Amino acid sequence: MKTEPSFLTYLMKPKNWWLPFLLIFTVSISGLIFIGYQTYNEAPPIPDYVDSRGNVVISKADILAGQEVFHRYALMEYGSMFGDGALRGPDFTAQTLHEMAESMKKFYKVQSPIEPNPVAQAGIEELVKQEIKENRYREEDNQAVLSDAQTFAANEINTFYQRVFRDPEFHEAFKPSGYLTDPKEIEQLSKFFYWGAWVCSVSRPGETYSYTHNWPFDPEAGNTPTASTMLWSILGLFGLVLGLGAVMYYYGQFEQLTEEYYAKGASEMVTEEKVRTFRPTPTQRATFKFFYVAILLFLIQVLAGVLTVHDFVGFTSFFGFDLQALIPVTISRSWHVQVSLYWISACWVGISFFILPLLAKGEPKGQLRLINLLFAIFFVLVAGSVIGIYMGPMGMLGNLSRWLGHQGWEFVELGRLYQYMLLAVFAFWAVIVYRGLKGVMAKAKPWELPNWLVYAVVCILILLVSGFVASPETNFVVADFWRWMVVHMWVEAFFEVFTTIIVGYMMVMMGLVNRQAVTKVVYLAALLFLGSGLLGISHNFYWNAKPIGTLALGSVFSTLQVVPLILLTLEAWRMQRMPQLLANKNNQTGRSSLFAMPGVFLYLLGVNFWNFFGAGVFGLIINLPIANYYEHGTYLTVNHGHAALMGVYGNLSIAAILFALRYLTKSDTWNPRLVKVSFWSINLGLVFMVVLDLFPAGLHQLFTVMDQGYWFARSQEFIQSTPFQTMTWLRIVGGSIFLLGGVLPLTWMVLKSARNLKPDQPFVLNRFHQERKEVEVY
Repeated sequence: MKTEPSFLTYLMKPKNWWLPFLLIFTVSISGLIFIGYQTYNEAPPIPDYVDSRGNVVISKADILAGQEVFHRYALMEYGSMFGDGALRGPDFTAQTLHEMAESMKKFYKVQSPIEPNPVAQAGIEELVKQEIKENRYREEDNQAVLSDAQTFAANEINTFYQRVFRDPEFHEAFKPSGYLTDPKEIEQLSKFFYWGAWVCSVSRPGETYSYTHNWPFDPEAGNTPTASTMLWSILGLFGLVLGLGAVMYYYGQFEQLTEEYYAKGASEMVTEEKVRTFRPTPTQRATFKFFYVAILLFLIQVLAGVLTVHDFVGFTSFFGFDLQALIPVTISRSWHVQVSLYWISACWVGISFFILPLLAKGEPKGQLRLINLLFAIFFVLVAGSVIGIYMGPMGMLGNLSRWLGHQGWEFVELGRLYQYMLLAVFAFWAVIVYRGLKGVMAKAKPWELPNWLVYAVVCILILLVSGFVASPETNFVVADFWRWMVVHMWVEAFFEVFTTIIVGYMMVMMGLVNRQAVTKVVYLAALLFLGSGLLGISHNFYWNAKPIGTLALGSVFSTLQVVPLILLTLEAWRMQRMPQLLANKNNQTGRSSLFAMPGVFLYLLGVNFWNFFGAGVFGLIINLPIANYYEHGTYLTVNHGHAALMGVYGNLSIAAILFALRYLTKSDTWNPRLVKVSFWSINLGLVFMVVLDLFPAGLHQLFTVMDQGYWFARSQEFIQSTPFQTMTWLRIVGGSIFLLGGVLPLTWMVLKSARNLKPDQPFVLNRFHQERKEVEVY
């Protein structure tokens, strides 16, 4: 008796893949529109603060001016607002909130005719909490009335920050002294911080908790976790279990994806002979300059990170010269973050251009000219923005700082002019990729690998447009929404899809898997990354003044982000056995000795390892609302960021460099032993940085938050404490291995390769192609 096909069987056929894709895409886009609507409609106001007699204490204009000062001096690269930013300094919202509470207590003690007894003291503390929580904002005139104690606190906070930036002996002093000295600018800055503290503490209209769900944790100011935070943490775990079960069941229906299934129909494994006889096309040879610049930027990024860590431990003087005075931490960290995006982007652009001739039957006319033009724009962009990032915060550009210097946003440090140039680079990237693949893009088969590559590149371009929406006068909460629309959507959605595509392409071109199997993996991974990643943006908004709906979405979809990473881990376990399997199949001996890409393959395995641990495990433990409530803006976030960014995207970028260099350079210049040493040094160095510093320091800081309050765990007293300083010094162990054993040898090898490039030739079907009947197999 013939069994009727099930609905699941119907979905397994590629021609029917549109249904789940459209369903997930529709739900995700609808959720994003909902979050955007709530961001604008429920954003905290920026009022004029008046005292009980109606006198303006802090004006809206003062707050916006302070916001502009905050960005102009790149203070998000020193401390943070609402937990977003750097960790060298305090979270300014938490610090200001605590100072507000202490100043109000001081006011009431001074007003008391006698020394308060324990009962009176408790009464003062409760009164302060009540006044902090009470929302006396009037929408009709955009004014918020302050009590006499709050008015006193506003003046005290200005005094506090005058000392932070102008008194080098102050316990919370910004170093180096002299970075920000204008009393007027500091006063405006303190008023911006006051607004942030007010947002974090005053009750949202109609609710019993603040705009930020009572974040940061500070019991003395009345901020403790809400019931919703705990409830949605439980529901988030419930959603993870259901989602993981459903995906594993669906994945299991993708035929029997054994190693034999992956290998069936794959091209012959890439051997030393194939690599030796390969001749690059002009466009392929032109990609070398992308990798050359990328490896230099990688070195610069690492050195900037070394300087930033030295600032943490106060070790910045060398031979009587203080680097901290010349390069403040706001600048070194800006370089460390922004340059990482540059070198990774250079690798991705370069590898996508390199594989185009391997995928297509020809090269469009003018392709080489476009690639060289893109590189020229990229070069000017990098050089100009790196210089501008220094000149802007140092006050050398005046009113042009936002355009030519530093925009003041973490991960979007580059000046606005250079941001437009980056948009142009990505636009050229999309055009070049489309032109190169147009001939092999199957309209009747929209899920084929060439199509996926175009989709990913175009989406990366579109998302960058989000970074142009906000202006310096935009409410910080709204502007930060658009910043995360770029950063999160890149990193946790489309970058992940792009990673899966490129890894799949390299595996196919190395002859380890067949195209059809990789297409299915890419489709399922893309489905899951888009399904969890788009709405997973919500976990960045738990405490950024969004209402309960955003918290609910984030709790469920952020935990689901680990599901596709588990899927890729399963694939990595299967893939790591492919070279040996194919060698045995071809009656090869000596452990795949003829395989020409063992170093590249190692880095690809590193991608999947860190995808699971760095992005998956370390991301999951901080994404539940109740965990994130205490953890947000601590070293556990830094731990996740380093392990995921370097572990996943860094390893992939290095794999891309090595893959291309293997074909571009003469075989006798290739040093497989050095490649292997660089891999283990970089990845073991990263492991040691995580194990000896980032993870234990994060746990120590988390415990301190729960024990003494978030403000204290971000104070200089904590940063300079012996346990934290000891763990920061221990990072030198991993960092030294990473730099000396990994980055420097890799840099030397790439720079040396410049003198040993193969000559190019006009595009023909190379021997690499001629051994296949159909170019589309790639």
